[in-house]
Amino acid sequence: MRILAVDPGSKRVGIAISDPSGTIAQPLTTVDAEPADTLAARLAEIAKQNEATRIVMGLPRRLDGSYGPEARAARELADAVRKASGLPVELLDERLTTVAAERSMIAAGARRAKRRATVDRVAAALLLQSHLDRKR
Repeated sequence: MRILAVDPGSKRVGIAISDPSGTIAQPLTTVDAEPADTLAARLAEIAKQNEATRIVMGLPRRLDGSYGPEARAARELADAVRKASGLPVELLDERLTTVAAERSMIAAGARRAKRRATVDRVAAALLLQSHLDRKR
């Protein structure tokens, strides 16, 4: 039972996938957020190619817990992906996942260009691993 994680962003969307047992998350890829009108279909195709049975998507919240325009966009994307893929899509609080990903990459000695290219998929993996750990 593979789970696909999506960390939506305005420029790039990070994607991670679990192992078949749903225990370990690993970064998969990053896709461009534009063109927005094809994003849901592209994410549905990635889910299909990786034999995902469900999708978890980051729901951006402000530090005070409120929702902004980014959260509305994430909800709309989740609905579109649900329709395009036919899979269940669960929204998860993603506060600070990108910050945590960036910090872990800095600690590992990754250069700025490498961080920029991979931070979104690492954030998706952190989001997914957190979800998997809670489910256990």
